[in-house]
Amino acid sequence: MTRLLITSGRGPAECRIALRHILRRMEAEANKAGLPIDIAEGADPDGHGPRSAVAIVDGDGSSGFANGWTGSVQWICQSPVRPHHKRRNWFVGIIRLADAAKASMEISASDVTFEALRAGGPGGQHQNKTESAVRAVHRASGFSVVVRDERSQHRNKAVAVERLNALLQLAQEAEALEDKQAIQAQHDQVQRGGAVRRFSGERFKPA
Repeated sequence: MTRLLITSGRGPAECRIALRHILRRMEAEANKAGLPIDIAEGADPDGHGPRSAVAIVDGDGSSGFANGWTGSVQWICQSPVRPHHKRRNWFVGIIRLADAAKASMEISASDVTFEALRAGGPGGQHQNKTESAVRAVHRASGFSVVVRDERSQHRNKAVAVERLNALLQLAQEAEALEDKQAIQAQHDQVQRGGAVRRFSGERFKPA
């Protein structure tokens, strides 16, 4: 299980717009690779996007996936909120966090609302066609995950609770980190370095 903090740091609204684009692209790429990914966004007070988000990627290829995103991501675009602004380069930092210790408090199944789904995703004719997949929503935080890894709905529910626990713990940890100067220093460092990925235009195409 690989843990990522995605942060716009002290950047303006354009950086938060870029961050939201990044989350959607990360999710699409993980899904295409068959890697379970769970994302939780921070507060979005003005509709342009959150200042930060956290992502947990699971599966055998999760480390390589994270390596391909860790660092500074550059978006080259005329500002969609300040059309006469001269700046065209916006940066988001993606930081890989160390594995966490076991949380002292955990979500239980009674804290979660489950919804049965028809299993889908990779697998072609061999994929599970029954309604064993589940969407799980932690009522207190609003975080949600979809699990379709197992053929048993009971097992998928158990996996969903495990992933919600990991997501909630990471979100709490990231919130604490965001309040420290250390995380800003890390963000500034990755911004000054060469971008690991570049995108351009309002459609956020690879540059």
